[in-house]
Amino acid sequence: MIIYKVTLDLTLVMPLLKAFRLGEFNSEHPTVFTEASNPDDACYFTFCRFSETILKQKETASTAILLKDILNDVRITRVRQSDA
Repeated sequence: MIIYKVTLDLTLVMPLLKAFRLGEFNSEHPTVFTEASNPDDACYFTFCRFSETILKQKETASTAILLKDILNDVRITRVRQSDA
């Protein structure tokens, strides 16, 4: 497994997520480290971790609908192998 640095663009969705503690996703352009076998998996695992961060705080139907709507506005801007 390789560690990837994945940079996201959350500019469009940050105003909708003020009520949530986003942890490592707390800026408009967070960079997170993800362990995966290829870059596509790194992107997928990052989206999953972002979704889980929100859903664990408030497991309701309205949160799930919000998440479904905003995931189209979340962009991955860069994926690269970590130097470490």
